[in-house]
Amino acid sequence: MKKEEQFNRLVEENDNRIRRICSYYNSNTTDQKDMYQEILVNIWKSLDNFRGDSSINTWIYRIAINTSLSYTGKAYKHLKVIVDAEQHKLASIMDVETLEDKLIEEKQLQRLQNELNTMSVIEKALISLMLEGLTMKEIADVIGITESNVKVKIHRIKSQLRKKLEDTSHD
Repeated sequence: MKKEEQFNRLVEENDNRIRRICSYYNSNTTDQKDMYQEILVNIWKSLDNFRGDSSINTWIYRIAINTSLSYTGKAYKHLKVIVDAEQHKLASIMDVETLEDKLIEEKQLQRLQNELNTMSVIEKALISLMLEGLTMKEIADVIGITESNVKVKIHRIKSQLRKKLEDTSHD
């Protein structure tokens, strides 16, 4: 298969995934489009170097996350994670089905988004990949840390979020 055909197939298969990652890391639609284009350029440039050490999807996530982080430049510490209101995904952060109904409320969603945006860059990347539905192993491959480290970090993040959101719900 020619490089151009392979690239077009990859973009077609991963278009929604790449767009979601852009939306996680930038709320401005113009910037999202620019970031999307930059991700595509980086996929094109790197395609010849893909060795198959990981799945092609993991490889694309890695490029998308790294491009998103570098796109923000020096502002990466202030990077905002933009969360949509897909309840099944948000419930996966909280691990509590009874909270699913509460998360529908705009106030709770805003609190969650605010808490997510107080996290470190690595925590934001972990959560965005978890929201994408990646396995712990896939997240580990994308981020470049061990699977057990991913599990510990995500468990810690979920616990902190649950505690903070429960504390604020009593206000």
